[in-house]
Amino acid sequence: MARLEQYAPRLSATGGLCPRRERIAKQLIQANLGESLAIADLAQACALSRSHFSRAFKCSTGLSPQEWIRQQRIERAKELITSSALSLTQISLECGFCDQAHFCHMFTRSEGVNPMTWRNHQLREKPQVIAA
Repeated sequence: MARLEQYAPRLSATGGLCPRRERIAKQLIQANLGESLAIADLAQACALSRSHFSRAFKCSTGLSPQEWIRQQRIERAKELITSSALSLTQISLECGFCDQAHFCHMFTRSEGVNPMTWRNHQLREKPQVIAA
C-alpha cells in the first residue's frame, strides 16, 4: 500500500501536455482570443491528434480547451470593461464572442452578474479614468 502511495503523484501527473506544448497552446489562444479558435488547429500546432490534445490539455490545466478559452475570453473582457470605454458589443467582439447576447450570457454564468453590473461595481470599488 505504501508503495502505491509513493507513485501516486507521478501517476496523476501523466497524460498531460509537456511544458513546451502547453506553452504553445496557451500562447496561440492568447494571441487569437478575438477570433474563432479551432481545437484541431491547436492540436496541429502541438503535433497531436485533436482527441489526444484535448485529453492532455485537460489533464495539464484542469479545464477542457474550450473551457480554458472561454475563461481567458472572460478575463480579457474584464480587463477591457475596467480599462476602456468600449461598449459591451465592442468588448464581446474583441474577445471572440459571436455577439453581445452570447457574451452577456457567458459572462453572467461565469461571474454571477451581467457585464454592465460588474462594470458599475468595479467603478464604484476603484474609480479610475477610463481611456477609449
